[in-house]
Amino acid sequence: MPTAKAASSPPSPAGQSDPDPKPALRRQARAARAAAFAADGEAAARAVCRFVLERGLVPAGATVGGYWPVGSELDCRPLVLALHDRGCWCALPVVTGAGQPLRFRLWQPSDGLVTGLAGTLEPPEGTPEILPEVLLVPLLGFDDAGHRLGQGGGYYDRTLAVMRGSGDRVPAIGLAFAAQQVPALPAQDHDQRLDWVITETGARHFSVVE
Repeated sequence: MPTAKAASSPPSPAGQSDPDPKPALRRQARAARAAAFAADGEAAARAVCRFVLERGLVPAGATVGGYWPVGSELDCRPLVLALHDRGCWCALPVVTGAGQPLRFRLWQPSDGLVTGLAGTLEPPEGTPEILPEVLLVPLLGFDDAGHRLGQGGGYYDRTLAVMRGSGDRVPAIGLAFAAQQVPALPAQDHDQRLDWVITETGARHFSVVE
């Protein structure tokens, strides 16, 4: 009797590309991140803070772009507060519109925040803007080559493209849980790679060549 062959997916019709795999990857990544956050998000945030400071990834007095965490994103606030105490100028991102790069407004621990266009908390209009020299980046997933899976709005890719296009190599430090790592992610030419990813288990550096 002939051996039965495993069923295979039918080929895509001529002229049609395969469906975008990123929506499914985002669903899986959100579930992995939520589980890691629920397990011990506070301890992970403290560990990430410690690894960044021990590695000296942010020079004293540097201007740093952080973020205010949403949902199960790794909480970078302990790190931003520690950097502020070490003399860094800290800023939070501001969404000015779809298709636009992020802007960054100065933030200090005593400052209040408002809800921005994307529903995230940000410094209010009129707060001085600064240009970060180091960027702390939230993410859904990352791979062995430093590719990042984001929410799909493209804000950080556009922002890093503008910053790096000026000739300065702005380090992008992804903050994540170890469970968010995957072997490989689909990447396009406009996708900006990370220089570092810091998780609760350690620091990972990527040799990024632009």
